[in-house]
Amino acid sequence: MTGQRDRWAELTGGEAGEEYAERFARLAESGHDIHGEAAFCAALLKPAARVLDAGCGTGRIAIRLAELGHACTGVDVDSSMLAVARREAPAQEWVLGDLTRLDALGLDPGYDLVLAAGNVIPLLASGTEPAVVRQLAAVLRPGGLLITGMGLDAAHLPLPEPPVTLAEFDHWCDQAGLTLRQRYATWSRDPYEEGCGYAVSVHARPAM
Repeated sequence: MTGQRDRWAELTGGEAGEEYAERFARLAESGHDIHGEAAFCAALLKPAARVLDAGCGTGRIAIRLAELGHACTGVDVDSSMLAVARREAPAQEWVLGDLTRLDALGLDPGYDLVLAAGNVIPLLASGTEPAVVRQLAAVLRPGGLLITGMGLDAAHLPLPEPPVTLAEFDHWCDQAGLTLRQRYATWSRDPYEEGCGYAVSVHARPAM
């Protein structure tokens, strides 16, 4: 652990797991599709791929990807969120840990896809973002993909203003040896245009 509270912890106090799960349960009950991120990732994966859900929260996406036949590991620093994930899918691998110290968690590298959805990057502790991107890139196999989703304005963030720009994020990815392949405005693949409030980005580690 870094000892530095991330923006998510500042917002929630690390006790939001049940409330977060209930919110998505209500959305599902009302007919909303809550599996857009999983469907997006699944379309990019071969059967039985290895996936790391970085900042997995309550496990909603990782559980769905496992249902689709992929081997998914979830990592999160919020124990209240992981408690829900472990209850919902006790057979899956859930790891309590800080993404800035991913290399110290004993994970087997070589993932086909690493996912950081749900504003994971903007909600990191200030100043740790480049280190986290490096850690995520390091566990990808050659040719593996880093998929991220993040708000770019207050309407798409639980923050008064965005702490991270796309230019900064792309720079950190470039420093980590990743190349931008695709960018969308939604998980449904709506085209991204300058000024969009949300970005779904696909970065790739070069193949050997």
